Parts: sequence; structure tokens; C-alpha cells
Amino acid sequence: MLSELRRHLGHEGGDGLADESDDHPVWAARGPARRIGGVLVGELIRTDQGWALTVRQEVHAESMAQIDALIEVLAFHSATEGVIGQIRFYEDEIPDLLLSRSGELVRVSLSRLPETKL
Repeated sequence: MLSELRRHLGHEGGDGLADESDDHPVWAARGPARRIGGVLVGELIRTDQGWALTVRQEVHAESMAQIDALIEVLAFHSATEGVIGQIRFYEDEIPDLLLSRSGELVRVSLSRLPETKL
């Protein structure tokens, strides 16, 4: 799993550039984000508790099945219960939370919550 994750981050098994296959590195882009602003990143760091992953990418809809499968595997291997990440589509203003519940991925839509003004 670790080797596969590193490959998708562009760290091993290729140059990190997308090819024409269905299984290209989906989190390998670095530099300025064109559509969402900010910076594209993908870092995997060893910590005292295990591994920490941070990914901020612009992903095409065609790659979402591959991304969903990767996130499901990460949730299964996560020692963290509760929030393990978030995902937001370019068109959406509010992200969905990604939770691990006993190794199962649960997606919670925050856009369905009522808005409150502070």
C-alpha cells in the first residue's frame, strides 16, 4: 500500500506525469493550482503515530473512481477514527468531510447543513 501511495504522489515508479492509462499517478502535480488557486501539493510523512498524508490537487472527473478507491483503502488502514480529510469539487463552495468509522469510509456533506451567520 505504501509503495502504491508513493507512486500516486509521484515519488516512485515513474516521473509523476499522467499517462494515457487508467492507473496514472493522481496526486503527483506540484506548483500553482490553475482552477482552485493556491498550490498543488502531495506529502507523505512518517510520524510517531504512523503516517501523515496531505494532498491538495485538481483532479479530473475521469479520475474520481480511482481517487475514491484510494481514499477507501486509506480509511481502511487508518488508525484515526473520525475526520480523516475533506474533498471539494471545483464547482462546490463547501467541502464534504471524509470520516473513518472502524476502517470504513463515510462521506458527510456539509452543504446540507443549515447556514448560520456569526
